[in-house]
Amino acid sequence: AFLLSSADGNNGTVNWTTKRAHSYVISRIKAVQKNVYTILSKVHSDRNVYPSAGVLFVHVLEREYFKGEFPPYPKPGEISNDPITFNTNLMGYPDRPGWLRYIQRTPYSDGVLYGSPTVENVGKPTIIEITAYNRRTFETARHNLIINIMSAEDFPLPYQAEFFIRNMNVEEMLASEVLGDFLGAVKNVWQPERLNAINITSALDRGGRVPLPINDMKEGVYVMVGADVPFSSCLREVENPQNQLRCSQEMEPVITCDKKFRTQFHIDWCKISLVDNTKQVSTFQEVIRGEGILPDGGEYKPPSDTLKSRDYYSDFLITLAVPSAIALVLFLILAYIMCCRREGVEKRNMQTPDIQLVHHSAIQKSTKELRDMSKNREIAWPLSTLPVFHPVTGEIVPPLHSDSYDNTSMPLMQTQQNLPHQTQIPQQQSAGQ
Repeated sequence: AFLLSSADGNNGTVNWTTKRAHSYVISRIKAVQKNVYTILSKVHSDRNVYPSAGVLFVHVLEREYFKGEFPPYPKPGEISNDPITFNTNLMGYPDRPGWLRYIQRTPYSDGVLYGSPTVENVGKPTIIEITAYNRRTFETARHNLIINIMSAEDFPLPYQAEFFIRNMNVEEMLASEVLGDFLGAVKNVWQPERLNAINITSALDRGGRVPLPINDMKEGVYVMVGADVPFSSCLREVENPQNQLRCSQEMEPVITCDKKFRTQFHIDWCKISLVDNTKQVSTFQEVIRGEGILPDGGEYKPPSDTLKSRDYYSDFLITLAVPSAIALVLFLILAYIMCCRREGVEKRNMQTPDIQLVHHSAIQKSTKELRDMSKNREIAWPLSTLPVFHPVTGEIVPPLHSDSYDNTSMPLMQTQQNLPHQTQIPQQQSAGQ
């Protein structure tokens, strides 16, 4: 609420319109010496725009316009730079129309609505709800944008060319001065009487990849323009066989008018598209409609109400009984072969010659005897590894182990640390001790 003084002393309602696109409904009540004005509600006025069908439409959502919708919470003298984002949708629907796109890079940049209206929407007002969100105070403000699509003269333009600009983003290209410079360069090359920007599309919407954030790389943008005169010889140079071969080898084609764009716009001439609508043959075929009467197919005969009984015994035999009988016979044959036709060990020995059995038995006995001998064998210690004399007294040292000790797992060489009978040699004492 705001308290304002007034010269007259009348009670009533006052409509206060600001410089921005909204107004306030104020109730005025007379007090003792001044009038008290109370703002009851804030009514946003709708903004009307009138784009033409087939011509590029650009509408900028300025953050400065919506800053006045939010209270000035910062201290006096400070500049409010709150992050503000926008949500746009068709009234009564969650999304925008198919021809209308929206982009906003950061909450600190302006939003842009852009697209090319279609002929089907001519004469039908399109109401877009724009909601601004203050990300610091979590407040919202909303107003409507009414798009009244008008029919353009001589639409569509018969000659259309689409350029791919590599060093631009879509929001940079939508700026009026940048788009004007590009159309000026195209008009200088093409020399048409009427030249319009038809549509602008980001390369990301055409399946392009997000560029790396190095060296200020851009995503690229497609710009379609239309004119009323045929294409110039410079634009036709892309269709030369030499340039087509260079494009197939991923080399830049030689275009004489490229220097007129190179100062500000880097155009990929291999991706330029030239469309001549005057040479396109219409594929529409007129539908020949008949009288709408179906041919006479005779009198309809519905099926009988009474159904005849059917015997399923033969079906049962074919599907279940016969396969089960065949499986049972096969099972019995396999059981007879596996169980009743076993020869056994005794029958095998009876059919084997005696000399082979003797040889087999001798081999088994010899193998068993060799294995037993290898388990019980003992290897004497090499004399070079055993201490023969005591290092101090000179006495003969007895053997380390008894004769019955299993020394097959002992290493052939032993270190001096492993000898239990080793005697430490006394060290010489110093002269002072």
